[in-house]
Amino acid sequence: MNDRNLHAAAQALVAFIHDGIPVARAMALELGSYDGHTLVLNGPLAPNVNDKGCVFGGSLTSLMTLAGWGVVELALRQRGKDCDVYVGQSTVCYLEPVWGDFQAEARCADDADWETFFATLDARGRARIAVTCRVPCDNGETAATLEAQFVAKRRAPAAE
Repeated sequence: MNDRNLHAAAQALVAFIHDGIPVARAMALELGSYDGHTLVLNGPLAPNVNDKGCVFGGSLTSLMTLAGWGVVELALRQRGKDCDVYVGQSTVCYLEPVWGDFQAEARCADDADWETFFATLDARGRARIAVTCRVPCDNGETAATLEAQFVAKRRAPAAE
């Protein structure tokens, strides 16, 4: 897929998220970028602020979870796979407060690979893959991380 098609696919996914997940719409999340490997979602501070004036921890977790889910969903869509995707488990670490607009970056974990994921999905109708997400700080450090296992389950063909 070329850059224009990758961007269009990611933009369609963000529209799907806004249509189907009201909290994502309320968070005002937007597409940052997608290069075929890493999905970046952006969130503004204003609808995600807490009582201390920084980003609410639940918004950080939500944006990272949506970015992780999204990178798996995009990989499936690119290969024409019709699956439901769920987060199976996740671990979040909050390292620094975020005082402004923020973003979440998600990609396949270093110890996971798409080839094994798709081979398992083809063989069993379901597969899981590890995804890592981070919220970067302005200084290049990391404000929060999420390590998650996402599960894809092939949908049954529609009855005719």
